[in-house]
Parts: sequence; structure tokens; C-alpha cells
Amino acid sequence: MLLCGMCLFSPAVEARKWVSADGEKTFIAELKSYDEATGMVEVKRRNGRTMRFKASVLSDEDIAYIKEAAVKLAAKAKPKNKKGVFKKLPKELPDPDGEEADMSKPVQVYILLGQSNMLGFGKPNVLKDVAMKGTYPYLVDEDGNWTVRKDVRNVRIMASGNSAAKDITNDWMSIHGNIGPEIGIGHHLGYVTEAPVMILKSCIGNRSLGWDLLPPGSKSYNHSGKIQPGYKGTPTDPEGKAKLAPGAWYAGCQYDGDIGGAKKVLANLDKYYPGAKSYEVAGFFWWQGDKDMRNAAHYERYEENLVQLIKALRKDFDAPDAKFVAASLGQTKKGSGGGAGKILDAMEAVSKKSDPELKGKVGFVYAHPHSKGGSSSGHYGGNPETYMNVGEAMGKAMVELLSK
Repeated sequence: MLLCGMCLFSPAVEARKWVSADGEKTFIAELKSYDEATGMVEVKRRNGRTMRFKASVLSDEDIAYIKEAAVKLAAKAKPKNKKGVFKKLPKELPDPDGEEADMSKPVQVYILLGQSNMLGFGKPNVLKDVAMKGTYPYLVDEDGNWTVRKDVRNVRIMASGNSAAKDITNDWMSIHGNIGPEIGIGHHLGYVTEAPVMILKSCIGNRSLGWDLLPPGSKSYNHSGKIQPGYKGTPTDPEGKAKLAPGAWYAGCQYDGDIGGAKKVLANLDKYYPGAKSYEVAGFFWWQGDKDMRNAAHYERYEENLVQLIKALRKDFDAPDAKFVAASLGQTKKGSGGGAGKILDAMEAVSKKSDPELKGKVGFVYAHPHSKGGSSSGHYGGNPETYMNVGEAMGKAMVELLSK
């Protein structure tokens, strides 16, 4: 991971011929950045591909050129959050450098929640061809193999209701099967963060924020003459006063299962991020709404429930300043009516609230322009580009929040 002791980013640096240290290999590329602290060089080749490598693999003449250019074109200071762990995102992400993160820093944990959108059904079989042709080039190396980020841990668990969560994925960030937005999110956060990063996804499909995922603190309410249950309530006991049988459904049981599972991962941190000693929950990602949009009692309450969700998550993870990014359903256009439109409007409204607890801490991604077709109920036809595009947009939105 770059420390960026001295970096340069300048369109004024023209492409030149580079020579390897042994003099046997040459290539044409434009110098994009140089990190004096780590000796890492970043260049852009004529085909648009970005490469990163140690300066020591180059000729003495090239090394001298890099150092001279770095002095003349010293980088602008990188934007930092209050802990100084962020640097600027480039226009195009380079391939991962294979370096581990600075393990002296706490793991920065990002928790991904929602339903089947977040779960991810993107089919990777066509993604490699797309990446090799220049879209998401950081996903594959020059030999066509999936790249691996050794500074981002990709963890996924799943619980049904409030039952014990099962481990699904526990590996470095790479393509391991069907994908969700975690790939785009993880690569962007991994690039800008010096500390180790964990992407922790805890969700299952076919769940509603106004029902299964109802957060703690939610009260029962009247909708069209019918009392809707509050947190831990049921249709016959909306206030949740009666004792429930073990395993029985109640409003919010999926919230409890998802959050309980995530807490168990963090309680066994070294199992999921080898060598980690501590962590901080830095943010949450939310991609959901397909089930709520079908029930007026749920979509009309969505804005209020979303605010309560943010507050509950911060409290549960002792992370009062954690940022939150929500994405709308891919098929829904701005200005749409019905439940889908109500949910999009609610997400955007929460991101614009002036409440000190929310202002500048909540991001919104309008997913429709990033979708390649299909709908949330059909998992966008399994098109991996939809999941990559939305994931990249969510990752960038989080970086923007963290850089303020």
C-alpha cells in the first residue's frame, strides 16, 4: 500500500521509452506517480493499461529521471480524513501491487447489508473478457489471471433470521465466484487506505427494511387502520410484549441475525484477517428495497426506517461517526411513482438531511445509470457489469465521505 511520501500526477509528463535494469526489456509509457517512501512507480502504457512496480527494476537512467521529475512536479498533498489514512483516487485504478497493508493500524471494517442485490448474482464468466478489453482492468493481470488485493479481506456470512450465521467467503479480495458490489467497493477502498481493510458482507435475499430488517428503536404504527409491528413485535403482538418461542419470527429478526453474525466475525478478528489486532467500523453500505417497494406500509415508512437503521448500526458497533452509503434499485428512474420511486426518493432525502448526525455522513448512489438492464427482482440478469458499476460508484461515494 502506498504511503505516498512523494507522488506526482501530471498530464505534462510525456510518454517515454523505459529500459529494464538488465537492459533486455523496453516499453513505452507515461509516468503517473512515484512514491519515494516505498520506491513504487506507476506508469500508463499506450494501450491505456496502468502498471505499478518497484523503481529498482528499471535502469539507472530511468531511476534518475523519475527522481528528477518527482522534485519538479511534487504532488499535491493527498486528502486525508482525521486519521490521515486516505489518498486521492486516480482516474483509473492500477492493478493491485501485491503488498500487504500496514498492519500496525486497526483494520478498517465496512459492513455490507441489504437483500439479494447486495448478496450478488453477477456471473463472472464474461467479466474476464470485459476486463481484458479495458473495462475494470485492475481485475486481471497481463496474463489474464484474476488479480488479488493482499490489503483487503473479503468476508461474507449469511444468517436466516436470527439464527447463527454461516461462513461463505473468507479470503483476499479477488473474484471467487458470483459477484456483488463488494468487488468495486473493496478495490477502491483498498487503494486509498493505508490501513488494512475488511469488506464484511452479512445479508440474505427477500428481506424488507419495514419487516425482517426493522432496526432496534422502531415503534409500531398505524397504516390504513392496521397496526404494523415495531421492533421485536409480531402481527398479533405489534408491541412485542409477549414472550416468543425460540426461533419464532419477529420484526427485526433478520437485522439481529445479520448484525449478530457480523459481531461474531469481529470478535474472532484474526480468523478473518490474519495478523490483525484491532479494528474500527468505518462505514456501512446498503443496497436494498425490492421487497419494501411491494408493500405500501413499508415503502411509505422507508425514509424514517432508514434513518433509524443508520442510528442503530452506529450504536451496535460503537461507531458514532461511521459513514453510510445507500444505492437505489437499478431499474428505478428518478421521478418514478409507486413503491420503487418512493424508496429512491427516501434514500436521496436521507443523504441530504441537515441533521448533524447525518449531514456529510450519508451518501446516495443513483444506480439506474450504472445498470445494464433487468431488474432487482431478476438480479439484473446476472450481468456482472451492473454489480461492478454499482460497486464502484458506492466505493467512490464512500471515499468522498471519508475524505471530507
